Amino acid sequence: MGCKALEKGANGSMQARSARFSAMDLPYVEWPLPYIEHLEQRRLQQVDLVVIHCTELPDLAAARRTGEQVLYDSGTGNSGHIYIDRDGEVSVFVPLDRIAHHTRGYNPRSVGIELVNTGRWPDWLHSERQTMTEPYPAPQIDALIDVLDHLQRHLPTLQQIAGHEDLDTAQVPASDRPERQVYRKRDPGPLFPWPQVLERSHLQRLPIDASTPTETTP
Repeated sequence: MGCKALEKGANGSMQARSARFSAMDLPYVEWPLPYIEHLEQRRLQQVDLVVIHCTELPDLAAARRTGEQVLYDSGTGNSGHIYIDRDGEVSVFVPLDRIAHHTRGYNPRSVGIELVNTGRWPDWLHSERQTMTEPYPAPQIDALIDVLDHLQRHLPTLQQIAGHEDLDTAQVPASDRPERQVYRKRDPGPLFPWPQVLERSHLQRLPIDASTPTETTP
């Protein structure tokens, strides 16, 4: 069934409106990025994968500012489709029928879900600050399960799930000691409750040796 979404305006006020992005049958905030019309369209039948990220930023507002940054000649930037705050609030930044730039090599076939979590912020690539210490609260994980349930009912081809760190395994020079290598992406990290999510969602974790990148952005 459909639902009423909340639209976040430029002044931060919330207004109820009919959902037009993904007919989410759970409460969510409709908060489209300014450049969504420049993102490539896709058929939902090609979506078979969910990628779990964490924002590695202090809060949703910081994640929003990052998502709005234009990084490519196409006038677009990097973001997930769906963001889930620590209290379980769900925000839709990009409609599911648009290709968001969230995991290089997997964007055309996947939905990107971002969980607000500090991760390694603010020293993402510091060689001695790679430990991720913030747990994922129960309301956030419960909301994630609800979102995954919705996606599986509305995207019949969706079967698999992966972490960003599973798919982007590149290493780069550390910011403090360039002779050392650190992983570019480590999210959602060791504190993400994979056993619980897999049991409750019934999705299959994508085997690493079965992953096949298809493009290079972001």
